[in-house]
Amino acid sequence: MFEKAGSNEASIIAASSIDNELHEYLREQSLAMDREGFIRWCNDNPRHPRNWTYQAKAYNTIVILLLEFMTSAVGTAGTSAAQEMQDDFNIDLTLSLVCLTSTYLIGQGVGGIFFPPYSEVFGRKTLYILSTFVFAVFSVITASVHSLPAIIIGRLLSGLASATPTIVVAGSIEDLFNMQARVWMIFVWAVVGNAAVRVGPIYGSYLAHEYSFGRRWVFNIPAIGLGILLCFCFTLKKTRPSLLLRREAKILQKRLPTRQIQILNPDAAPGLRILVAVTLVRPIRLLFTEPIVMAVAFMGSVTCALFYLQAESIPLVFETYGWSPATALLGFVPVLLGCLASFVVRFLDQRKLHRVVQSKRRVEPEDKLTGFAIAAPFLSLGLWVFAWTVPPATRVHWVVPMLAQLFVGFALNENVYTLTGHLADSYTIYAASGFAGLILARASTCAVIVPFTQPMYVNLGYNTATSILAAIATGFCIAPLFFIEYGRRIRGASQFAKLSLATYDANKVEDDMNSN
Repeated sequence: MFEKAGSNEASIIAASSIDNELHEYLREQSLAMDREGFIRWCNDNPRHPRNWTYQAKAYNTIVILLLEFMTSAVGTAGTSAAQEMQDDFNIDLTLSLVCLTSTYLIGQGVGGIFFPPYSEVFGRKTLYILSTFVFAVFSVITASVHSLPAIIIGRLLSGLASATPTIVVAGSIEDLFNMQARVWMIFVWAVVGNAAVRVGPIYGSYLAHEYSFGRRWVFNIPAIGLGILLCFCFTLKKTRPSLLLRREAKILQKRLPTRQIQILNPDAAPGLRILVAVTLVRPIRLLFTEPIVMAVAFMGSVTCALFYLQAESIPLVFETYGWSPATALLGFVPVLLGCLASFVVRFLDQRKLHRVVQSKRRVEPEDKLTGFAIAAPFLSLGLWVFAWTVPPATRVHWVVPMLAQLFVGFALNENVYTLTGHLADSYTIYAASGFAGLILARASTCAVIVPFTQPMYVNLGYNTATSILAAIATGFCIAPLFFIEYGRRIRGASQFAKLSLATYDANKVEDDMNSN
């Protein structure tokens, strides 16, 4: 009996010693234990990605944005290479565009289903490395082979790999920055992506036709650039907070092997069945069951389709002014300038967010839709002006339709920024899964319409075809008002969005309106 009492007393002392050591270690490492016994981040933990130095955040962000720029530019450069491939294989332009552009977009849409949820369970760094390698390799294959099936496979797999920088970047931004900082970072991401899509045809046309390098170097040069970027991808820091916390817990478990160390990991996928359900089912389920994803995907697809259709007319229209095919593509320059001009709206966002914070109210995703409301009428105006200031209806100076493209570029960037930002704020730590549905819908829509844009403009004429697009854009001017009025209710009906917000609140380390 005495021995048993002594044994219990020794056990209590040992347990107390372990608890003291545990709490001392947690304090030293800026970790904490909640009431349920789960290890959590402390708000000031320097190893949490939200608390990294500006230099560390900037390095990660610049590398992945360069990946986004290069892969997006190569994606649209295929339209210029399609003209040469048409002659090489003796096929019509529509089939050539299907092989180089539509297959790429289909691959991107399919990749968007798999990669974002995977990145949320296993982290993003490995995906960046693998996708960069695969994209570079299949760009070389696309450039080197003289086989139509091989080119189709090369572009399909390049598109598959492009889904990582196109979608997962948004998840990385959410890992690193709070809501206030995301006002700017999502904007930068949108500008980089939209600029790349417009630079691609200019780059491809000048390289393939103006300087006579041919279509092969349209793909070889980016492959070289991506090979260089691949080296930088190996130096990226992992950003997924839940995975970093799991690493902290493993270190602690080794130090205290007799104590069970647990973390509340919302990303854990115990078993293959659950993993498959997460990586395959979640994006599709969100697209077809979450009202907020359905609404954003629909509007994003229509906006993107309007721009792809109208963009096809730019080289055709400006060639009527006597410009060469490559020079006519400079009609995209005002679109780029319009994308950059939308930074002015970010100051309006900041002022509105500041007022919300001053009122002690929680910042909601609908508080950041100012740009969407401004962009809708600008898109309509830009398309109407372009429709009736180009030949053959009239022949005013080419500067006028160029200026109209400023409005279109501004509206395009604002639509992309506000819609993707809305999903990022609605799904927080699961933003990449929310984007997967948007990208799938957008890529599928554009893959279908791209081969038929030129025939549409040729058959209907530049003025009539663009007027149809302008009429659709005019009807969509009501969309921002609908979102501002009913957005919160739509999010409330989206069950996974509510779960994401609750999980985010349980794991965040700082106020969303701090300046980090």
